Amino acid sequence: MIEQLEKFEKRYIELEELLAQSEVVTNKELYSKYAKELSGLGKSVRIYRDFKDVESQILGLENELKAKHDKEFLEMVKLEIEDLRNRREELKLQIEGVLKGEDKDAGKGVIVEIRPGTGGDEAGLFAADLYRMYTKYADLRGWKVEMMSANANEVGGFKEVIFALNGKDAYKRMKFESGVHRVQRVPETEAQGRIHTSTATVVVLVEPEEVDLSIENKDLRIDTYRASGHGGQGVQKTDSAVRITHIPTNTVVTCQDERSQIKNRAQAMRILRARLLDAKLEAETKKMSQARRSQIGTGDRSEKIRTYNFPEHRVTDHRINFTMHRLEELMEGSLDELTDCLIKAEEEEKRKNP
Repeated sequence: MIEQLEKFEKRYIELEELLAQSEVVTNKELYSKYAKELSGLGKSVRIYRDFKDVESQILGLENELKAKHDKEFLEMVKLEIEDLRNRREELKLQIEGVLKGEDKDAGKGVIVEIRPGTGGDEAGLFAADLYRMYTKYADLRGWKVEMMSANANEVGGFKEVIFALNGKDAYKRMKFESGVHRVQRVPETEAQGRIHTSTATVVVLVEPEEVDLSIENKDLRIDTYRASGHGGQGVQKTDSAVRITHIPTNTVVTCQDERSQIKNRAQAMRILRARLLDAKLEAETKKMSQARRSQIGTGDRSEKIRTYNFPEHRVTDHRINFTMHRLEELMEGSLDELTDCLIKAEEEEKRKNP
């Protein structure tokens, strides 16, 4: 344990020296890369230095116990040593947490993609309900919501909606939403009052920084075309819509919401970058052994993760067998209770399979 922390501290000092070099300061990409690595090591190094300081203090006070002092002074030393030993145990727990590996993406923003599954128009309406639920949750947590792309259907739902969420713990709390969401309710268009089952798929992508993933211009094909709209509404007279194809992976992203081609291109690149990083991380995850992989929040996206039953006011998360009967509150953005249970389950899984 200490060996690993010593390596972290050595690298931390090395990075501080690198960041002071003029050739690094003038190289924006390299400076950003080193600064990010330094920031990532900061917590580990601070805890390790605190631990070393406490160890040093304990050793010094234990030497005082061997010297000749009056009884009252020695009792004070013993009490101080006890406090320091308790502090040392706290720091050991923090060190264990660091070495087990906190999610490096926990503090990042996310890009959320929602698409209807089975169920026709009702699935599109459910996709819109999920979008509303997440944006209300974002408001409650003080996150910034940024619409990136939306394709509405004729009945007020979505064929697809993509948006970004940024703020404290956005990825940490939203990563569990990836998967198939199932709704059971009576659609407004159902004259017989029968309950229908529909689905929508949610994909949550961590939004990468420039240094997380390098994309070569030669690997991109960028096409522009005229944006479309419903019934002539908002149809562009210029080729402002953008389609970007990443040739090596055949990943295609289109954006036409903005009236500016430049803005659409920027949005499309953000989405593309997030999708490519996600594919890269998924490939790396598959290489891990089954025993070391936490199944909470990183399951197959074709897996049904949650059911929303409106007649019974019930929502069930199938991954952790959690059920609550306050569906209306959940749909208004009150996701914390459910998310806290998912976070706890993930932590327990990591403890069982470190």
